[in-house]
Amino acid sequence: MRKFYPEALKGIVFNILSEVALDTNVKAYVVGGFVRDFLLHIQNDDIDVVVEGSGVAFATAFANKVNGKLTVYENYGTAMVRFGDQEVEFVGARKEMYERGSRKPIVEEGTLYDDISRRDFTINAMGIDADGNLIDYYGGEQDLDNKILRTVGDSNAR
Repeated sequence: MRKFYPEALKGIVFNILSEVALDTNVKAYVVGGFVRDFLLHIQNDDIDVVVEGSGVAFATAFANKVNGKLTVYENYGTAMVRFGDQEVEFVGARKEMYERGSRKPIVEEGTLYDDISRRDFTINAMGIDADGNLIDYYGGEQDLDNKILRTVGDSNAR
């Protein structure tokens, strides 16, 4: 059953995100704590966006559209745009792999599924696309309903 929450993406920030996604022909998803808190009916202005492509390029286009201050974190391939009292963080979808004995990941470009799969808990591993469709590969919404905290994948590996 497909869940649809267009009301989650109401407001000027989301309108601009949708415009930039259309302008750049890039898929963008609001992910993580914003989605979790929306489902819990909690206000959260911490907006994290995963794009399939360059998060920095998308953030640059977004910053230009809102005349915002762009900060790029080269080491992580992420960016933040500040405008007014709003901050939006951007990252390109990525996958992480770890060598035995190392806590430093090897990072590669990935898909939304790869990016969601590297997150800690199922309740933080959800996204909403520009149309308001909930992406929930790991049952995070059901875990919220059942008040269960589960890791994404094997908890011993996490």
